Amino acid sequence: MTEAATERLENKATSGSTAGDITGMFSEFMTSFEEFKRTNEGRLKDLEKRGATDTLTEQKLERLNATLDNAKSALDRMSLERTRPQLDGHRPVAQDEYKDAFSAYVKRGEEKALSIGSNPDGGYLVPAQTETEILTRLKTISPIRGIAGLRQVSTSLYKKPVALSGPAVGWVAETAARPQTASQTIDELSFPTAELYAMPAATSAFLDDAAVDVGQWIADEVNAAFAEQETTAFVAGDGINKPKGFLAEPQVAESAWAWDSIGYLATGVSGAFPASNASDALIDLVYALKAGYRQNASWVMNRKTQGAIRKLKDADGNYLWQPALAPGGKATLMGFDLVEAEDMPDIGAGTTPIVFGDFRRGYLIVDRQGVNVLRDPFSAKPYVLFYTTKRVGGGVQDFDAIKLLKFAVS
Repeated sequence: MTEAATERLENKATSGSTAGDITGMFSEFMTSFEEFKRTNEGRLKDLEKRGATDTLTEQKLERLNATLDNAKSALDRMSLERTRPQLDGHRPVAQDEYKDAFSAYVKRGEEKALSIGSNPDGGYLVPAQTETEILTRLKTISPIRGIAGLRQVSTSLYKKPVALSGPAVGWVAETAARPQTASQTIDELSFPTAELYAMPAATSAFLDDAAVDVGQWIADEVNAAFAEQETTAFVAGDGINKPKGFLAEPQVAESAWAWDSIGYLATGVSGAFPASNASDALIDLVYALKAGYRQNASWVMNRKTQGAIRKLKDADGNYLWQPALAPGGKATLMGFDLVEAEDMPDIGAGTTPIVFGDFRRGYLIVDRQGVNVLRDPFSAKPYVLFYTTKRVGGGVQDFDAIKLLKFAVS
C-alpha cells in the first residue's frame, strides 16, 4: 500500500463523514491491514537479527495501527447510518392516536389526550414504536448490550433463582434400593433497575417543522447518550444507582474460583505479555472457559489493547487478530468475535484489560418497560428541553461464563 493510499484511508477514517462508498473504503481497509502485516514482519525480523527495531518502522506500524482503528470506527458509523430510518414526512391513513397525541405534546405542549400515558413522577410515556426503536438502536451501538442477555420487566426489581448445583444422581440396578439424593443448591440474584436520563434540546422552529417525526428524533438524540452511560456501567459500574459491571465483581485466580467471583488467569508479567510465546496467555484464557460457554464466546477489550493484540501471531506464524470479512462485521481473535468497549482498562500493572466469555449467559441487562419524556420550555429559553428517562439494571448472572486476563505476576 502506498503512502498516498494510506493517507487517503486515514483522511476518510478521521473525517467523521458517513458519505462515500463503503465497499471501496472496506477494500482500502483490507489493503491497509496487509501493509500492517508486512511492516510488522519487518519489525519481527529486525528483532530476531539485531535484538532491536528501527524507530521509523515502529512509527509506521503505530500509524498503520491507528489508521486501522479509525477506519474500523468509520466503517461502523457508515453501516449504522444505513440502518437509520428516515424522518417521516407524511401522515399515514391509519395514524396511531397515542402517537399523534404524543407528537402534539412534544411540539406544542398539548396534554389533553395523553392521560393514559402519564407518569406519577411527571412526563409521559413515549409511543411503543419509539421505545422499540430506542432499545433496538441501543443494542446496535452499545457494545455490551449487543452481546449480553436481555430481559424486559414491568417492575423496578428483577429476581432470578440460580441453581448452583443440581440434585445428586447416580446409576442403580433395576431391583436395588434407591438411596435418598441430596437436594440442589439455589441462589437468588437480584437486578434492581436505576434511572438513566438524557436531556435533548430543540428549537421551536425545528419542532414546528411538519416533516419531523418527533418520536424518531427523540430516539436518535438519546441513544448515543444512553449507550455511553450504559456501557460504562455494564463494564465497571459499582451497582449504586446504576447497574453493576462485571469488572466490579470480586476477582480471584481461576485455580481458586468459586461462585460470586470472576476467575482470572495471570500473564506472569506485571503490565505486559510474556516476552516469548505471548499468544499462549490468550490460548490459556480460551480454554479456561468451559466448552459449553466457548461456543458463543466473545472477546471484550478497548482499542489500545486491540492494537497490541494485532501484532501477535500463533506458533505457525498466523496473525491471531483478523479483520471482519465484510463491512459492518466484527473483527475476530483466534476465531472468536472481538467486541470493542472503550470503558475497558488499558494494559497496565495489575489490570484486567481482556475479557473472554459467553456474555449472553454471563451478563444480564434488565430493561423496565417504558421510556418517559417531560417537556420543559422554561429552563433554557429559547430552547425546549426534553427530560427523557428509562430504567435499566444489569449484573453478572453466571459467574462461570466470564474469564479475565490479568497483567500481573500472579
